[in-house]
Amino acid sequence: MGFSFLHAADLHLGSPLLGLALKDEAIARRFAEASRRAFTSLVTQAINERVAFVLIAGDIYDGEWRDTSIGLFFARELARLHRELIPVYIIKGNHDAESVVTSAITLPEAVTVFSTRKTETRLLEDLRVAIHGRSFPTREVADNWALAYPEAKPGWFNIGLLHTSCDGRPGHASYAPCTLADMAARGYDYWALGHVHEFEIVSSDPYVVYPGNLQGRSVRECGPKGAVIVDVEDGRVTNIRRIVTDQARWAVLAVDAQPHETEAALLGALEVAFRSVADAAEGRLVAARVRLTGETALHRRLVADQARFADEVLAAAQRCAEDIWLEKLSLETREPAFATGDALAGVDLGALLAGGDTETIIARFAEDLELVRSKSSGAKLPFTGEDAPALIAQARALLLGRAGGAC
Repeated sequence: MGFSFLHAADLHLGSPLLGLALKDEAIARRFAEASRRAFTSLVTQAINERVAFVLIAGDIYDGEWRDTSIGLFFARELARLHRELIPVYIIKGNHDAESVVTSAITLPEAVTVFSTRKTETRLLEDLRVAIHGRSFPTREVADNWALAYPEAKPGWFNIGLLHTSCDGRPGHASYAPCTLADMAARGYDYWALGHVHEFEIVSSDPYVVYPGNLQGRSVRECGPKGAVIVDVEDGRVTNIRRIVTDQARWAVLAVDAQPHETEAALLGALEVAFRSVADAAEGRLVAARVRLTGETALHRRLVADQARFADEVLAAAQRCAEDIWLEKLSLETREPAFATGDALAGVDLGALLAGGDTETIIARFAEDLELVRSKSSGAKLPFTGEDAPALIAQARALLLGRAGGAC
């Protein structure tokens, strides 16, 4: 007999999508709504695929509710599955542990939430499936719970539902830590894990899977996000199909500025990168962080007028697609390493500029400072002490360039 089930985790409903710094409030709201829309997509795909049941391996919420709308939304979406006779099995993770989310909305009868006190086993008699799971009672669980899960029920398809940092996954807190060997010893056919936000098939014997989160929440979570549908035939996993649910996407564009001699050429290179991101997003809303690297003669101009250039980058993005927005412009460029010639051999111009008081330095290089100001902003503004550190740094770059014959 064959059947399919859906395995999801880390919904993080109500997440504010951390790190978003957009100028347009309407766009920011659309990003904030993405996690709910992603869950709606998940439910729709579960219904369309006619899965036998749905597993959610923790972190449904992002923490305590600010209002009941999040709980009502979750209950409403689960009611869609209830009406389609699709049961749902849930464990709580560190973000929605019993001690963290104290509010509650009554869920449909078709929903089972596993106990926080001990591991439970739920049997689906018609499918001969045994699901073993336990919810987090508190945010931090330091014990290895996998060791306390019961042995597999003979002759049944056994699933372990666990929120864990298996083998200490990098970048994730060590909650309910366990090893692959610990899970394999239980004799289960499939381990449905949660907590890690990247999709990963950790093992295929037995199957140990992280589906990743439904919706990327910051620029640290780029690329497609979603869940998995698992196909089972004659008591064995025959296929794992990833489904994509995210409604907004994050991207990091790293562009080397060195080959581009003009700002127009650099913007052209950025457009090529933006088009690639737009194609991959397939119409989704995108927030992109742009990292410009490399040695470039444009360095001084970019640094001195960063706000204007950020606007140009955003304009370049939107020439490629309507729904690409600039999350951040990160300027990591540097001045070209000019040869200084014999006359300056052994002279550290950086140390020269650092020596003496600010007024002396400014007086000595007034001409160069004024040239920097005129090139970067197009205006000769009155000099103030607050300008000194930035202008002296710019003057240093200009002097090094002039020493190498670039100016």
